[in-house]
Amino acid sequence: MSEVDRQADLKAKNQRLALILASVAAVFFLGFLVKMAWFPHH
Repeated sequence: MSEVDRQADLKAKNQRLALILASVAAVFFLGFLVKMAWFPHH
């Protein structure tokens, strides 16, 4: 496996990890917004 192949593989893994983290963050953020909308503070 050449250095270029290894770097490309690493980049693909990092992009997938970033996508997963962004998805998790988006779900938490949406859940927070929904909670604020349904249960406003008095």
